[in-house]
This record gives sequence, structure tokens and C-alpha cells, in this order.
Amino acid sequence: MADTTIKITEEARDRLRLLAEERGLSTRAYVERLAAMTPVEAERAERTARAVAYVRANLRSDFTDEDVREGERWREAIAARQVGGRR
Repeated sequence: MADTTIKITEEARDRLRLLAEERGLSTRAYVERLAAMTPVEAERAERTARAVAYVRANLRSDFTDEDVREGERWREAIAARQVGGRR
């Protein structure tokens, strides 16, 4: 196991510590879990391709590439907090 030091704000460090404690984890274990669970672009692309194939095979045979792009635009807007705000 390698030791690594990163520079983050105190606020980010404190938030990571709180998030880890809420889950019964050390900060190190929580950061490792985040890294393991967060897909890289190639993994997201593979998941999207599998999901699109499933939808076309089982739900909507007329599901188009434009439908996929629209979904991606919605995902980006949600991630940017442009839509779907908490109430």
C-alpha cells in the first residue's frame, strides 16, 4: 500500500472526515471507496452502451442515438445543478 499526500482545503478535509464517520469508515477507507466506485469515462461509456442495447432489445426498438444524446444532456444539466434542484 502506498502513502500519498494531497493538499485540500480544511473544509474539504473536514467534509471527507464527516462523510467517512457517517459511514463508519476512516477517511482513508472512504476516499479509497470513492475512487473505486467512481467510473472513469471509458467505464461510463461501456455502461451507456450496455444500457442502450438493453433498452433497444427490451423496451424501445426505436430508441435513437439522438435519444441517447438527449439523456446525456440531461445528465450533464443535473450534474451542473441546472435542473432537478433539491426542494
